[in-house]
Parts: sequence; C-alpha cells; structure tokens
Amino acid sequence: MPSSPRAMPVRPHTVLFLCTGNSARSILAEAYLNHRAGARFTAYSAGSHPTGRVNPLAIELLERCAIPVSGLRSKSWDEFAVAGAPPLDFVFTVCDDAAGEVCPVWPGQPVTAHWGVPDPAAVEGTREERMRAVERAFRMLERRINLFTSLPIESLDRMALGERVREIGGR
Repeated sequence: MPSSPRAMPVRPHTVLFLCTGNSARSILAEAYLNHRAGARFTAYSAGSHPTGRVNPLAIELLERCAIPVSGLRSKSWDEFAVAGAPPLDFVFTVCDDAAGEVCPVWPGQPVTAHWGVPDPAAVEGTREERMRAVERAFRMLERRINLFTSLPIESLDRMALGERVREIGGR
C-alpha cells in the first residue's frame, strides 16, 4: 500500500498590531495573542511614533495574568516594512491615530482592520485609575483576539476573512 503524502508544515499566521506609541495597547495585544495561540499565530507590535518604552502598568497587568513579557519593546513599524522582515498575514491598528495615518506598504498585502481601543496611556489620575484604564483596554483586546482566533481562517476566502476581522473591531 503506498504511503500517504506527508502534510507540508504550515507556518503560523503572522499578525502585526499597530498603534502610535507602541507602549500599551499594541503591546498588550502582541503579548496576549502570542500567549493565547502561539502555535497558530505569531504576533508582533509596532508604532508609527514609538515612545521607546513599554508602559509599566501594561507590563504589570501582563505579569499578573501570567503572560510572558520577555522581549516586549516599543519599536517602529519601519522594522516590518523592510527586506527580511517577517511576512505579515494580518495588520490591525488598535488606536485611532494609527488608523488615519499613511501606513508603509506591507509586502504580501496582508488582511487589515481597525480595532480602535481607548488609550490607557493617555489617562491621568491615580495609579488605580490608570491601571483600570489598562485593564479595560486589555479586556477589549482579549475579547477581540479570542473572536479572531476562533475564526476558521483556512476555510474563508480573503474577502470574507477581511469582512470578519473588520466586524470584530466593532465589538
């Protein structure tokens, strides 16, 4: 009996979360998606004008949720628009500022969507008020990422997939 052909290994889907400062929202999304679905997805984050530092309250929340924070850093989206950068399957903007900016041309024409989330880094007030803002942003991203990872990506055509990920941004 002839042996069945071996399935070719499929690389994880790559996702880039974009924000202006790349200090909180996009970092939370990157860390959560890598933690939640690391075998199926590889997540990255970047900013159009990165602050150069990750919001300490975002790191604190991730650690409290037992989500690894090693390697998280605030970086420019330019790192993902050069030769040798990881190929991108999805690009999601998570803040209003980045959604309206002119983005680099992403090789491979990834599926894009806007998942706007209020900026916890812009909240002023007590430490507790600022932490609650980070927690609200994280819960919103967590819900959207859970919906995204439940999509039957392999069985949807590009147009349907684009519609579904854009719908998630309204939830």
